[in-house]
Amino acid sequence: MFALFSALESGVIYAIMALGVYLSFRILDFPDLTVDGSFVTGAAISASLIVHGQNPFIATMAGILAGFIAGCITGILHTKGKINPLLSGILMMIALYSINLRIMDQRSNVPLLGEDTAFTLITSFWQKLGLDSMFNKLFTAIGLGDSLPKTWGIFFVMAIVTILIKFAADWFLKTEIGLALRATGDNKRMIRSFSANTDGLTVLGLGLSNALVAFAGALIAQYGGFADVGMGIGMIIIGLASVIIGEALFGTKSIARATLAVVLGAVVYRIIIAFALQIEFFETGDLKLITALIVVCSLVLPKLLEARKEQARKMRRKQLNHQTMDRKGEEIAASKFGS
Repeated sequence: MFALFSALESGVIYAIMALGVYLSFRILDFPDLTVDGSFVTGAAISASLIVHGQNPFIATMAGILAGFIAGCITGILHTKGKINPLLSGILMMIALYSINLRIMDQRSNVPLLGEDTAFTLITSFWQKLGLDSMFNKLFTAIGLGDSLPKTWGIFFVMAIVTILIKFAADWFLKTEIGLALRATGDNKRMIRSFSANTDGLTVLGLGLSNALVAFAGALIAQYGGFADVGMGIGMIIIGLASVIIGEALFGTKSIARATLAVVLGAVVYRIIIAFALQIEFFETGDLKLITALIVVCSLVLPKLLEARKEQARKMRRKQLNHQTMDRKGEEIAASKFGS
């Protein structure tokens, strides 16, 4: 129960990063590896400012702004520098590694133990409301009182923040700029023929994407109690896994449904990881291996299921044709016998 709750708690935070990856990967059709660097940038800036006495919420906002700038630079490298999308993301990711070390004062890790973070403030506020005792009594009544979390505040507050970001993304993607952004990802040449500034839209889209990623990085640093220069490795894979799992399980018939699928996909991904780590064979160091296996399964299983459905459809059509031919044969035989 406690592992499941921790997975839900971290899942709603990582869902913000998954929404950022969705913007670049699905909306802009841009494989942006900047994510691995901008996630750490958000964490590094927020942790460094908090250690120097800055308000945690202002520190988080500074991390978001830095992520936006990093994404915009990747966009400029691609649109103005004419660099391949993949390479421009890799170049920015490498550059951010050194920049992040400078932000962290050349230290690989910035601990936040004993510091006021956004989550300590949220927990303090939540406990004043007295809602924890109500939820604990509810779960104790149904026999789950042995493994309750210290507070429910982080989960509920982060779930509300993530849902608000999801609705904001839905609204933005239906505005004139959002529609142009979606059209740029679908067919850049066509939208350019309507005199739209596709370069500017690409820069804006990557900026917003990395702002969300940096936001998640700042929150994860405060949630875990430290910022580490290596914490961003593989974040793009985790984001893609969340997007792919969500799309496979919940569908993408509309923008609202697609963004909801991404949010739920991130939560499902953390739950799968939590259950996988409960298996004795796996160790904590196998996290990246488990992630790779989940992504492979998410990509391969839907295609296998679709292939089986198509095979079943062909078999039904074949049987129907045979039945039709048998009926026609019986009708012809009956007409001859009757004559």
